[in-house]
Amino acid sequence: MAILKEIRNRVGAIKSIQKITSAMKMIAAAKLRKAQDMILSARPFAFKLDELFEHIIALAEDSNDELLKEREVKSQLIIVVTSDRGLAGAFNTNILRYAEKLISEAQNDIHLITIGKKSSDYFKKHKYNIIEHYVGIFDNLNFELSSEIVQKVVEGYLEHKYDKVQIIYNEFKSIIKQNIICKTFLPFELSVEEKDNQPLVEIDYIYEPGLKEILNYLIPRQLDIQFWKILLESNAAEQGARMTAMETATNNANDLIKELNIAFNRARQDAITTELIEIVGGAEALQGD
Repeated sequence: MAILKEIRNRVGAIKSIQKITSAMKMIAAAKLRKAQDMILSARPFAFKLDELFEHIIALAEDSNDELLKEREVKSQLIIVVTSDRGLAGAFNTNILRYAEKLISEAQNDIHLITIGKKSSDYFKKHKYNIIEHYVGIFDNLNFELSSEIVQKVVEGYLEHKYDKVQIIYNEFKSIIKQNIICKTFLPFELSVEEKDNQPLVEIDYIYEPGLKEILNYLIPRQLDIQFWKILLESNAAEQGARMTAMETATNNANDLIKELNIAFNRARQDAITTELIEIVGGAEALQGD
């Protein structure tokens, strides 16, 4: 009977956990839809800005903007974007492992900015040089805070506190797939993409007041949009990873409950059989007397 009680208690505990994981899956699904909507609304503007920027930067190759010039890398800043909460599968573990490998292979001084509680706690625990940390920004993700972070990063770069800035984050591809991206944020890089293997068509625009002035105005805005898009991608990737992890946990709990129910029935049958054998044995003993 003690075994039956133990199995019954385990089934009850697993059912309680299953209710929690199922609820977390639904919450993550709702947040994912919202995150996807934000990405879809941001992508057209970011894409068109990229197109315009590609054209301007190609015509203004002699720009002396500090954010465009490469320099000798004596120290670098790495921005690590994780989530504030766990229960998202390998979402945070993969990012932290990738970042630690990148840091260990670096040949210069490393500064860190951590975004998300998981990366902040991890790198604080391992005594890394964290110059800024941001926790809870995904609870109320907004463009103003994103721009403030970019401004601090740019100021540090212009003051030569570091000579290169890289961002490590999870890019959202689908609910079940996230790609780890390591992007060079500064000095500013912009790859000229081709569409359907066709080069971009050059159009002779007239720019006022001038290419350099427009370029110097657009670079900070472009950095803002890039960083904002990175946060949106990471947020959507987190919700997708959590939704998948909670669905897997719910299904595993269901399978475990089935196994425990089978074990419970077998144990009960064994107990009944044992009782019957004892009763029959006792009756035979009385008849023998």
